[in-house]
Amino acid sequence: QVQLVESGGRLVQAGDSLRLSCTTSGRTFRLYTLAWFRQAPGKEREFVAAISWSSSSTRYAESMRGRFTISGDNAKNTVYLQMNSLIPEDTAVYYCAAGDFLTGEQTSYKYWGQGTQVTVSS
Repeated sequence: QVQLVESGGRLVQAGDSLRLSCTTSGRTFRLYTLAWFRQAPGKEREFVAAISWSSSSTRYAESMRGRFTISGDNAKNTVYLQMNSLIPEDTAVYYCAAGDFLTGEQTSYKYWGQGTQVTVSS
């Protein structure tokens, strides 16, 4: 049993930076990968980034690479998403997910948080 709780989402202006957090609890020793996905209004949920809990290997969606950085703190059971140079198109609910494989396929992730809203104004 794993629980994921996202935090840090808020209203920001274009060009701002924001860091999201995902705190995990439960049987986290079973986890291999933590990931961030997002879902904008009227759009499908899309992969953002993922990190291997043990090795810190990362995977990024090409559209996020360079602006977004995923990192983890194993001691705190927390994964972060640093978002820089935000644009209105980044407006979405951002979800944390946990699974076994370092992949961008959402079907590979077994555990999901409730999401945190990020709104980027012009």
